[in-house]
Amino acid sequence: MGKFPFKLGIHPINWVGEDVKEHGENTTFEQIVNEIEALGLTGTEMGRKYPESQAVLKQELSKRGINLVSQWKTVLFSDPVYRDAELEAYREHACFLKEMGSTVISTCEGGGSLHFDARRSPNEKEVLRLDEAGWKSLAEGLNAAGAIAKEYGLKLTYHHHGGTVIESAEEIDRLMEMTDPALVYLLFDTGHAYYGGADPLNVLRKHYERIAYIHLKDIRQEVLDRSRAERADFITCIRKGVFTVPGDGNIDFKPVIDELVNRGYDGWAMLEGEQDPAEHPACEYAKQSLTYLNSLITS
Repeated sequence: MGKFPFKLGIHPINWVGEDVKEHGENTTFEQIVNEIEALGLTGTEMGRKYPESQAVLKQELSKRGINLVSQWKTVLFSDPVYRDAELEAYREHACFLKEMGSTVISTCEGGGSLHFDARRSPNEKEVLRLDEAGWKSLAEGLNAAGAIAKEYGLKLTYHHHGGTVIESAEEIDRLMEMTDPALVYLLFDTGHAYYGGADPLNVLRKHYERIAYIHLKDIRQEVLDRSRAERADFITCIRKGVFTVPGDGNIDFKPVIDELVNRGYDGWAMLEGEQDPAEHPACEYAKQSLTYLNSLITS
């Protein structure tokens, strides 16, 4: 499949939208995993078209040589009222992933988000940023969840994410400062770092020792600029096509890949695009992206 020194997989979000439900709505699980196998990739995350039966999922992935690396988990730790219930749900999530042979839990705070917080109303337009109490509660909740993940031999990897309360470089920095490095790791996402106003390479260098999982995702600058001028929210930006696979957007991945290679990163990285597969066929774009990424590795 290539000469990558780290483990490379691909997210099913390239085929089926998680946040924009109409993207790939008619795509089947079989198409997704068959094309992942055809690409020569051996890792995936859980997707909404994947079988709910653990036995069936294990069988279908195993016969194609594909590992389930992780599954997204939205949490609501910024409000301590929800913590006990959230931690109970987190334990169930960790148990499932352990049984599937996964290594990390992609974790993101939903509180305050227009799209991940069920308490928000449709007429609201802005993410509610955390106050001091919210920051403290979030950090405590993540540390507790990280301890649960550790019990199951997993790592909680926090996914900084567009349209949420941990989006900017400053918010990523603060979260890393406030959480226990033995319990809370970082899911470094190139596209979401850029979307949040950060330089992905700076985030990678600053927090490399905390990074336990990676999403490789690109951004179309002209779409981002136009969307920002229109004050579009996060989901609208996806619909407009702000994200794409590495090599098809405006992020320079050469220094990012060089940094990973030089530091000897050997964990998982997921190829991501998160765009309408009717306009941007997932397998075709993935092939082009793999060729591009391979070209960046010179040794």
